[in-house]
Amino acid sequence: MAKILIVDDEEHIVALMRFILEKSGHTVSSVGNGQEALRVLGVDPVDGSAVLPDLLVLDVMMPIMDGYTAAVAIKNCPRTAALPLLVVTAKGDVRHLFEAIPSVAGFFEKPFDPKDLREAVSKIAAGK
Repeated sequence: MAKILIVDDEEHIVALMRFILEKSGHTVSSVGNGQEALRVLGVDPVDGSAVLPDLLVLDVMMPIMDGYTAAVAIKNCPRTAALPLLVVTAKGDVRHLFEAIPSVAGFFEKPFDPKDLREAVSKIAAGK
């Protein structure tokens, strides 16, 4: 199963995603904003020893650093550029913002059906 990093500032959403994904056998960790994600991934500050997840579930709207800004920094770092991203948003269709980021493997809207989340993650994890 996959190692997944959830990047979302809504604790109840993170708890729900964690429950769903861990029940499916995945290993899940989480951070509350894009800046924390860049630190954990070893992007900023640079840390080549940081353990990378197999998949990043990335919310768009967060405080401190939004998901789009984090996704661009992840794309521009050679070590993380190929890391699959599942973009999650409550804002509607944001696909156009992420067109220049080839590692975006899918989009997911809040509120979501747990079954849809499991299927999206399984599909992306299977392609890693």
